[in-house]
Amino acid sequence: MPTPSLAALPIRRLTRRDLKACADLSEDRGWPREEHKWGFLLTAGKGYGIDDPQGGLVAACAVTEYGPPEHPELGAVGMVLVAERYARQGVGRRLMRHVVSMMGTTPLTLHATPNGRPLYEELGFKVTGRAEMLRGLFVPGGPEPRVGTRPATGEDLSTILRLDAEVFGADRTHIITRLPAFADHVRVAEEDGRIIGYAAVWPNMETHVVGPLIARDTEAAKALIASLAAQTERPLRTDIDVRHEELLAWVKERGLVSVAFNAVMTYGVSELPGDWSRRFAPLTVAAG
Repeated sequence: MPTPSLAALPIRRLTRRDLKACADLSEDRGWPREEHKWGFLLTAGKGYGIDDPQGGLVAACAVTEYGPPEHPELGAVGMVLVAERYARQGVGRRLMRHVVSMMGTTPLTLHATPNGRPLYEELGFKVTGRAEMLRGLFVPGGPEPRVGTRPATGEDLSTILRLDAEVFGADRTHIITRLPAFADHVRVAEEDGRIIGYAAVWPNMETHVVGPLIARDTEAAKALIASLAAQTERPLRTDIDVRHEELLAWVKERGLVSVAFNAVMTYGVSELPGDWSRRFAPLTVAAG
């Protein structure tokens, strides 16, 4: 039988049963397999993909929605991947157009690599910010952060959810409540018994990723990163909004090095909701 054209291959919803195929696709494009992250995205969000008649996936992406399930206020698009053998044939454009159509009037955001940015601009996404990816072994030193931290407990959840919604600008209860199972450590920053920030560190291949990172100010953000770094011997990785210049300089002094810059892009909204001054790093760029 003849092989169907790429344009005729249907786009379908992905589930956790597609985890291996998604990881294989990542590996095909030279990315880490990131099965732990793929599993989270396919459970907490929605995956879309195109099956390859020869096996595996032609393309895939993940969409994480925030706000009321019946009327999301924001959707984050990530992990947009096309198999190498089908690259530069319009597959990524078709998949993204499908996502934009499925999301209707819901504003969208994504982190774009330099290679992916032209496609997203063609589809109507606008650059509204930039994030710097950093990686390296954290080296303690210098003045101790002046903010205290401790492990988060179940009793902190309601406070963390209120703080997160205020800073992020949309409800993401379905993400935050999954953190204890997804992350290896979740910590809160406190002042006079009041929670002023929180952060998590989760395993991703040979690294530990710091995110989300929500804090009242840079000192609280430093304290949270230092306390999480003390819990692991792995290199840290994180993506910090470039407007947080003081924190970026500090993590570089502590041993992390710049790996890449990604453009923060939006569709249907001129800027992201919430308070960027307290939003230092996302859970993962794939989830906004």
